[in-house]
Amino acid sequence: MPVAGAGKRIHEEVTALEEIVDAPHRFGGTEYRLGHREVGHVDGDSLVDIPFPRPVRNELVNSGEAEPHHILPKSGWVSIFLRNPADVDRAIRLLRRSYEIALAAQANSVRTG
Repeated sequence: MPVAGAGKRIHEEVTALEEIVDAPHRFGGTEYRLGHREVGHVDGDSLVDIPFPRPVRNELVNSGEAEPHHILPKSGWVSIFLRNPADVDRAIRLLRRSYEIALAAQANSVRTG
């Protein structure tokens, strides 16, 4: 069962991050981007999907922090089903991690570009 208000809370936390832009996601819900890179998307109060480099994704799945993506389980994406408040906290933490990875990649691109 979805967590009432989860999407709103996640939205407030993620849009507070510097340079994050939100927009409708092509498959529904809201996506969050840093530049051209998506740091994740939220489907209401029930589901969050987040992209990671494959080694990070494997670490998160192996530790139980996230599940393989619900549609593309072999990709670098993970899914977090929002069933209780702890799941919302975990989703926010992992969205921040995705943001930090995107921010580092952006800084590296500027240095090498």
